[in-house]
Amino acid sequence: MIEPAELYPSLRRVQPGLSDLGPSLGPIQVPKGTVLFDENAPCQGFPMLLEGEVKVSRSSGDGRSLELYRVVPGELCLVSSACLFRSQPLSARGVTTKPSSLLLIPPSVFTRWLEEPSFRDSVLGLFAERMADLTALVDAVAFRKLDQRLAAALLGRGTVIECTHQSLADELGTVREIVTRLLHRFEREAWLELAREQIRILDAAGLRALAGGDPL
Repeated sequence: MIEPAELYPSLRRVQPGLSDLGPSLGPIQVPKGTVLFDENAPCQGFPMLLEGEVKVSRSSGDGRSLELYRVVPGELCLVSSACLFRSQPLSARGVTTKPSSLLLIPPSVFTRWLEEPSFRDSVLGLFAERMADLTALVDAVAFRKLDQRLAAALLGRGTVIECTHQSLADELGTVREIVTRLLHRFEREAWLELAREQIRILDAAGLRALAGGDPL
């Protein structure tokens, strides 16, 4: 496993250091599908991912979910840091998408680490990066048609995509029935081929043209 300071160089200067916090800090090993934090719950600590991936999403009252961003090793979680900054409940849910390993930094330690300029700068840099991501997400949701967003979501995942229609609906913040209808339309256009929990891309150029808003 990679040393935490290799993924997060700002940890080399923080006080107390990781070695001062003792073995109780972790790392924590969790399987795929583990809920690390949930909406409206108090923040139990600041997660720093060493292996794996975490999907952060918000849900609506009717059961739909919208993915905000994903956290991979070396990145920081905007929702967790915002919660600790404001001492308010969490505004989103974090679930591991694969077996993961992480450190869970106690809130009191996170507050002390913010006194170190390099760590504080890395957290503020995260805010700037994530705000750009969320602004792009808002633009996509507000101004792009769902078929364009679905086409864009299918690109860049390889020729064969292992996923369910429900997982795509969750990612796009819509319902499964609409995603299924659009996928069947894409199949009729010969852009892809559908199988059980699998999508085979046949014409990436066609999907790319739709995602970019080009007339077809």
